[in-house]
Amino acid sequence: VEVDLPKKSYSTELVGLEESKCIEKIARPHDGGFMKPHIFMLTIPQVDGGTNISIKLRWSQKLLYNDGQFTLTVPFSFPEYVTPAVRKISKKEKIQLNVNSGIVTGILCKATSHPLKETKRHADKFSFLYESEVLTWSKTDFSFSYSVSSSNMFGGVLSQSPPLYDHDQRDMFCLYLLPGSQKSTEVFKKEVVFVIDITDSMEGRPLEATKNAISSAMSKLGPEDSFNIITFSSETSLFSTSMELASKEAIERATTWLSTKSTVEGSTCISIPLEHAYEMLSNTSGSLPMIFLITDGAVEDERNICDQMKKRLKNSGSLCPRIHTFGIGSFCNHYFLRMLAMIGRGEFDAVCDLDLINNRIQKLFSNAFSTVLADITVDAFNDHEQIEVYSSCIPDLSFESPLTICGRYKGSFPDTLKAKGILGDLSSFVMDLKIVRAKDIPLDRVLARQEIDLLTAQAWLSENKQLEQKVAQLSKVTCNISEYTRMVLLEKNKIDKAIESSGAQKVCLSLIRNSIITVNLDSRKLGFSIQVKKTDPHKIKDPLAPRKTLLQSLSVGFGDLTATAKNIRPGFEQPKLPDAAEVFLKATSNCCGQMCNRCCCMCCIQCCSKMNDQCAIVLTQIFTALAFIGCIECCTLCCGQDGQ
Repeated sequence: VEVDLPKKSYSTELVGLEESKCIEKIARPHDGGFMKPHIFMLTIPQVDGGTNISIKLRWSQKLLYNDGQFTLTVPFSFPEYVTPAVRKISKKEKIQLNVNSGIVTGILCKATSHPLKETKRHADKFSFLYESEVLTWSKTDFSFSYSVSSSNMFGGVLSQSPPLYDHDQRDMFCLYLLPGSQKSTEVFKKEVVFVIDITDSMEGRPLEATKNAISSAMSKLGPEDSFNIITFSSETSLFSTSMELASKEAIERATTWLSTKSTVEGSTCISIPLEHAYEMLSNTSGSLPMIFLITDGAVEDERNICDQMKKRLKNSGSLCPRIHTFGIGSFCNHYFLRMLAMIGRGEFDAVCDLDLINNRIQKLFSNAFSTVLADITVDAFNDHEQIEVYSSCIPDLSFESPLTICGRYKGSFPDTLKAKGILGDLSSFVMDLKIVRAKDIPLDRVLARQEIDLLTAQAWLSENKQLEQKVAQLSKVTCNISEYTRMVLLEKNKIDKAIESSGAQKVCLSLIRNSIITVNLDSRKLGFSIQVKKTDPHKIKDPLAPRKTLLQSLSVGFGDLTATAKNIRPGFEQPKLPDAAEVFLKATSNCCGQMCNRCCCMCCIQCCSKMNDQCAIVLTQIFTALAFIGCIECCTLCCGQDGQ
């Protein structure tokens, strides 16, 4: 975030954990951070009404993929109160979109929310522009979709030299596989075991949403598929002592059995139910076995669980059980669940917003059930010592989602690679992958999020300090949040010419030994005085250096054993939002509450429609003066019933 004001400027940056310990000023929880997983807030203090504010936001996000189509969606809808109500003033909206797909041929633009004009097209690159004079700001989020015109599976490899600031000077690569648009591709016959945490902390929405998602998933199993359900707390309970064919009658019995399950007191034990699930699937043949682990808690033997599963799966041969994991809340260890999924060639996902549990679990099930290529290997990865792949095991390719694998290499890279795997009909599949040098794609930033997540999971498992430092460095240079960095807000003062020309000022001249010489100049008195102060050199601050404020931690952490043992429910860890933040949250949720006690210009403001005209006019004048309203808390205005 970069904010520019007439007298000051603000910006954010990431610093290492050790450096963050030296920062004295610590922000309150509501001064900066995630109000919700999809809402980031930053409070900029002491902004005068009528100030022109320039704000630049930079972020990276993953493209959505569905039915062979990539979609970018960017927030671009503005509330009514951003547009002045008193008089209509013409404003300019502008969107410039540059697309570099990395794929040379077969790119088709499918849909867009705004009337884009194509300004340039060359091979895998194309540019668009939307520009319009409007009376009211956009009420529609910006979206853009494109597809790759191939009905069959295909892939490639992008490689690139590292930027100069990268401490790892090995070349980087990204291998991608796309499932194609042919829905007739045969998927695998499935044997599925659902392993569900029912400790007391799962009571309410977490457990109910999980039950609903599993019931929906079972209804999508075919008659040749089989399934079972295991619930656990300190004890384990099985729906059936053996795998059940997914007949209509069996699914109805399982749904009834699951509906009777309620949360129970006790500790969380993951290893025993996971072992049960593995044993049930250890003798499968001609199908793809899957374990889905859903939990909201952390356990002490997580590293041991990973080591044991790694040994078991290594000796299981082809089509060994896949382990898919799903975490609820921040008390579970997301990196344990990610590592467990990585070992089991599965997929990991997690939510902290309880409203998203059902949809995200169903998405996890849908991806796994749509597997079209399994046991993927690339010969060069095993035979080439100079190639490092961040994923220890390559996950399966699903019809619902592309597959990307990143890594580094030293020296020469093969001209082509061969990817091999097993199709849904159990036949072998081989694909040639061409290597392309990516010139205009910032591959280091595109891959940074995936690289940080995978390396953090490895650093957690191995307790490797060097890996932690590598993640921290990567986090800082690519501006991606990590467990080993913290975000700070930098405040810089600009030179105020009015004060400079009016008289007295204080200038820090130099540092001699352990003393600071400060000269007080006053042009009106034609003289000066000198003050010499003994100062600890470690506490000396550069007067021209920006002031730093340490924001609250933005990372998820490595789980909370204490909260798990106490069965604290997900969501209880979130601090109560201040009044202004609550108002903004209602605005973004399209939910208008009662008359607000105060209205703050912070990101956005929701004022009740019953607010009197005088308040509305004052607010309108404030909003008219702002060039853009984004993450700024600049004023407080009473909105009482008496109109004051």
